[in-house]
Amino acid sequence: MQRLVFFVGVAGTGKTTVAKEIAKQIPCAFLDRDTVGGRFVERFLEKEGLDKNDRDSAFYKDNLRDLEYDTTTDICMENLAAGQNVFMISPFTAELKNPQWIENVLNQSGKTKQEVDVKVIAVTLEDIKTQRERIEERGTIRDTWKLENWDSYETRVNFVPTINWDIPESSIRIFDNSGDLSEQKVSELVHFIQA
Repeated sequence: MQRLVFFVGVAGTGKTTVAKEIAKQIPCAFLDRDTVGGRFVERFLEKEGLDKNDRDSAFYKDNLRDLEYDTTTDICMENLAAGQNVFMISPFTAELKNPQWIENVLNQSGKTKQEVDVKVIAVTLEDIKTQRERIEERGTIRDTWKLENWDSYETRVNFVPTINWDIPESSIRIFDNSGDLSEQKVSELVHFIQA
C-alpha cells in the first residue's frame, strides 16, 4: 500500500526535520511546500515591490498562498499516480478543514483509500521559548517578520489543526517535538506510518 503522510504544525516546530529523519527509512517523494513554491513566490513579491521573504501579508495570502499549495498538491498527485509514497510538509490548515480536499487529491491521482494510506502527523512543541529558539537557529530570512512581530505572531506551539478528513483517528498522531529527536522517537513515528 502507498503512503501519503502530512507533516503539519506551526513554524518552528520541526515539521521538516522530523519528516527528513523518517524519509531516511521510508522511501518517498519529499514535498516541502516552501521548497516547491519558494523561488516563484519570491519573484512575484519582488515584482510587486514587496519583501520577497514575506509570507504573512494579505497580498501573499490573497494571491500566492493557494498557488504554492496547489502546485505542491499537483506534484503530490503525479507521484501518487506513479505509485510513489509521498510526504507533504506544510501547515495545510485550510486543506485539513475541507473534507473534500483529500478525496479530490486521491480521485485526481486515480487512487482510492484502499490503495493509499493517508496519515497526519501534527508536530507540536510544549513551550513558546523553544519555538522562538528554533526559528532563530534556522536563520531563515523568511522568519524575520515573525521574530520582529513576535507578540502578534500566532505562537500557539501546541496548536493542533482541525482535521475534517474522513480518516480514522488512529491515522492521526500528535507528536511533541520538544527535546532531542531521538532514534526511539523516529522509530515510533516510522511504526505509526507503516502500521
